[in-house]
Amino acid sequence: MTKYDLEYVIRASQKLLFERLSTSSGLSEWFADNVNQKGKIFTFEWEGSEQKAEMIHKKDNQVIRFHWLDSEDDDSYFEFRFEIDALTNDLSLIITDFAEEDEIDENMELWDSQISELKHVLGA
Repeated sequence: MTKYDLEYVIRASQKLLFERLSTSSGLSEWFADNVNQKGKIFTFEWEGSEQKAEMIHKKDNQVIRFHWLDSEDDDSYFEFRFEIDALTNDLSLIITDFAEEDEIDENMELWDSQISELKHVLGA
């Protein structure tokens, strides 16, 4: 698996954005058709299929990291991290993810689509 990062400037407050990334109700608005949470385990549902991920790291309004439970790579994860530009004060969402080398472009396009939906939900 190959690690890659994507960066998106989001016009929203850190708190509001973090809520959309770290709660089942927030993730249901843009990331999956439905999301349920029990403790640190999130169940994501898309068109009848489901996938479970464990929240393995969380720092309020800064970073949240998930690990897919069915992943064969124990070191892989997907992460949402915030950075604020010191000059412009722009809020950037940094997404770190892992994919097979030949699937990275496809995964990046999927993230672009998901983040477009997130921006729509936020009115950003």
